[in-house]
Amino acid sequence: MFGTPTTSSRSDASHAYRIPAKGFRVFVVFLLVIATSCFGAWTMFDILRANGTTALEGAVLVLFTITFAWVTISFWSAIIGFILQLFHLDPLTLKRYKSPRLLSASQSKNLSRRQRRGNASRNEYRPPFRVAVIMPVYNEDANRVCAGFEANLRSLAKTGALSQFDFYLLSDTQDKEKAEVELAAWHGLKARLGDLGAQAFYRRREKNTHRKVGNVADFCTRWGSRYEAMIVLDADSIMTGDCMLSLSQALHANPDAGLIQTVPVPVRQKTFFGRFLQFSAALCSPMLANGLAFWQTDCANYWGHNAIIRIQAFQQQCGLPTLPGSAPFGGEILSHDFVEAALLRRAGWSVFLLPNLKGSYEEVPSNILDYVTRDRRWVQGNVQHLGLLRSAGFRGISRMHLFLGAIAYISSLFWLLMLALSTADALIRAQSDIVFFSNQYQLFPDWPIAKTSLIFSLLFLTACMLLVPKLLSVVEAAINRRAEFGGVIRLFFGATLETVFAILIAPVMMVFHAYFVVSVLIGHQVNWNAQSRGGRMTPWSEAFKRTGFAAVIAIAWGVVTYFYSELFFWWLSPVLVGLISAPMIIRFSSSIKLGEVMGAIGIFAVPSEVERNPLLRDVRRFERVDYPAINTAPLQSNLVMPRELPTLMPVQSFRDFRPTLTLDVNVDLRAELNSDFSLAQRRRGRPMPAMTNRKVV
Repeated sequence: MFGTPTTSSRSDASHAYRIPAKGFRVFVVFLLVIATSCFGAWTMFDILRANGTTALEGAVLVLFTITFAWVTISFWSAIIGFILQLFHLDPLTLKRYKSPRLLSASQSKNLSRRQRRGNASRNEYRPPFRVAVIMPVYNEDANRVCAGFEANLRSLAKTGALSQFDFYLLSDTQDKEKAEVELAAWHGLKARLGDLGAQAFYRRREKNTHRKVGNVADFCTRWGSRYEAMIVLDADSIMTGDCMLSLSQALHANPDAGLIQTVPVPVRQKTFFGRFLQFSAALCSPMLANGLAFWQTDCANYWGHNAIIRIQAFQQQCGLPTLPGSAPFGGEILSHDFVEAALLRRAGWSVFLLPNLKGSYEEVPSNILDYVTRDRRWVQGNVQHLGLLRSAGFRGISRMHLFLGAIAYISSLFWLLMLALSTADALIRAQSDIVFFSNQYQLFPDWPIAKTSLIFSLLFLTACMLLVPKLLSVVEAAINRRAEFGGVIRLFFGATLETVFAILIAPVMMVFHAYFVVSVLIGHQVNWNAQSRGGRMTPWSEAFKRTGFAAVIAIAWGVVTYFYSELFFWWLSPVLVGLISAPMIIRFSSSIKLGEVMGAIGIFAVPSEVERNPLLRDVRRFERVDYPAINTAPLQSNLVMPRELPTLMPVQSFRDFRPTLTLDVNVDLRAELNSDFSLAQRRRGRPMPAMTNRKVV
C-alpha cells in the first residue's frame, strides 16, 4: 500500500532540523520586547504626568502600552529576520544556505535549452510513503479550481514522483447549479488528464457539516489511513511539484514533525490593490517569517493551507469539539488552524515554519472591500481564541499564537479608542482655563509643563518601529533579490509607493477592524461564504455605502478639532485624510487598468512575474478551457474513489489532557494491518488500529 520509492532516495540527514538554543532564543526575543515596551510605556507616562494625569489620560496610557507592545513584537521579529536573510542563515538550524540566483528575463532568454535545464532546480527525492494532496472547496468557480488542481498535479508529474501521491478535490459545494458545473468540469478535467487521472479523485458532501473542519475530517476518517501525510491546499492554492517533494522530504527527515508550514506568496492579481498586496508580501513576508521561525522554532503556527501534515498525528490529536456557550467564545471553532497547531504541539509533535521554501502560492482579494470581508470572518474566529488561552496542556508559545491572532485585530479597536480619548482630552484642555495658583498661600505659580522634545521623541520612536522593517526589507531585497523585483530602481519606486499607500489605507482598515471586533463581541454572526477571488472594479455606490458614514464622521471630527485645538488637528490629519478619502481610495485602488499600468512600467513587479513562472502560466492556460454544459445526473455514479479504511478522530478536550501512548511500528506493518482490516469490521463501525511511526510519551 505504501509502496517503495520510484528512485533511490538519498539520505535525508541534511534535512533534519537540529535547533540550537531553543529556550535562549525565546528568552532573548522576549527580553527585547519587554524592555522596548516598558521604555515606550514609561515615556508616555512621563509625558502625561507632567501636568497631572486625568482618567482619560490613564486610559490612553493603557491602550498605548498594549498597541505599542504589539508593534514591538513585529519590529524585533523583522530585525532578526533581516539579519538571517542578509547572511543567508536558516532560521531553525542557523546554518548558511545557498540562495538560488534568479536570472533576469534577458539573461534567461539568452541561455541554451541545455543550460536552462541544468539551471533549473530539481528535487530528486522520492518519498518512501504515500502522500495525499487535498483541496477542500466550497461554492467556488469550477474553472479556476480545476485549473489550479490540474497545474499542481502536472507539476508534480514532471518530477517523476506522482506514483507516491494521490490528489483529492473535496467539495462542500451546496449551490446546486455550481455543483453541477463543478461535476461537469471534473469529468472534463479527468478526460484531459488521461492516464494521470488515475491519481485524481473527487468527492462531494451533500451537507457541509462543520464547514472546512468537517470536510477535512471526513477525508481523514475515510481515506486518511491510506497515507502517511497530506498536503492541504486552499481553493486558490498553487504549489510546484518540487515544493511538494521538499515538504515530504522534510517530514520524512524529521519523525517528530506533525506539521510543516510554508509561506504562501500572493500571485496573479491585476488590480492596483491586488498588486500592492502581492508586492508587499513578496518584499516583507520573507524577512518577517524568518524572524518568526527563529524564535518559534518547533512551535510554529498553522495557517490552514499550503502545509504538509502527518495524518496519524492529525487524526489522533485534532478532532475539534463544539465549544460550550454562545458567541463570541462558544459554538464551532472557526479559525481551526491555530487550534490544530496548538493541539499537535500539546501532544509532543513539532510544528515547523519553512520561510525559505519556494514554490508555494496563493491568491488574495482584488479590492479593499473583498479583503475586509474576508477579515470579518477571521476576526470572529480569532477573537474566539481568547476563550481557549487557558486550555489544558497548551505550550506557552501556542497560547501566544492564539493571543496575538486576536490582538492583531483588537489592536485596531484600541488605536481608534486611543485617538478618540486623546481628542476628548485635547478638547477638554483647550476649553479649560489655566490655573497658575492652586493653593491660597502659594508663593510661585504652577507653570504648565510642555515636554515637546519627549513627545517628538516618542512619535519618532513609534514611526521607526513601523517603518524601519519596511526600510530593511528594501535594503535586503536590493542586496540579495533585486533581480526578482525588476532591478533596484523599480524596487525603490515600488517600495515608496507601497509605503505611502499603506499609510493612506491604514485608517480605513483600522475603522473596519474596530467595527468587526465590536460586532463580534456583541454577538453578531457572519456567514462563512466563498470569497471573491477574481478582479473587479468596486462601484461608487458600494464604496460610499461601506465607508460614507466614516467619511462624514471624519469631516465633523476634523472641523471640531481644527476649531478648538488646531495643533491637535494637524497631528490627527493623516488619519482624517485617509477616512475622508476612503470611498475614492476603494474605488480607484480596485481598478484593473491602473494595475495594468503599474505592471507595464514595472512598479509593484514581483518575482512570479519577473521569472515568468511556468506553473502560473499553466494555471492561466488551463483556466481558459471552456467545459461544455452536459447532463451531470449519470456522472455522479461514475465517480471512482479509493477503498475506504475507516478510522476515528477522537474529540479533544480543552479542560483535560493526558498524553497517549501509541504503538511504535514500521510503515510496512501498518500497511499490512490496513489491508487486513476487513470490510465487515468497517461496516460495523469498528475503528482502524491507530498506528504511528513514533512513540508519544
